Amino acid sequence: MTGLLIGYARVSTNDQDLTGQKNALVALGVAPEKTFTDQGLTGANRARPGLREALAACRDGDTLVVTKLDRLARSLRDAKDIVDELTRREVKLSIGGSVHDPTDPVGRILFNVLAMVAEFEADLIRARTREGMAVAKAKGRLRGKQPKLCSAPGLMEVLDPLGRG
Repeated sequence: MTGLLIGYARVSTNDQDLTGQKNALVALGVAPEKTFTDQGLTGANRARPGLREALAACRDGDTLVVTKLDRLARSLRDAKDIVDELTRREVKLSIGGSVHDPTDPVGRILFNVLAMVAEFEADLIRARTREGMAVAKAKGRLRGKQPKLCSAPGLMEVLDPLGRG
């Protein structure tokens, strides 16, 4: 591979850790200072600052490196849009060390299959989440969004001296 290796890593929630992906990118040859990240943003959201910076850092002959395709995009359309943009700019895409070749029919079909699997996986996660929420609601455990303010000891008595709070 000629040019620079530009890394991109993403996790969907703030509670998840990027360390595994960052280590994998280093093992794939990406310098830590050339790795861009997004934390707490889903792959379905294209407005990701780290992705925008990674794409902006890529120049003709560079390679954008991701550990898995689902870290880059969670829909077939979004994955294809990103690859089309990279191809126009003559930037390669490496997925877990395998360089995607958009001019090769086998490479295109494998990429499309991977993108469809990533989209399918995201759909399954959404369906399981909805099912879990419905079960929790039926059991009375899902009460909606919790208040952002918490009461300090004795505060409720001050606000409602009759103890109705």
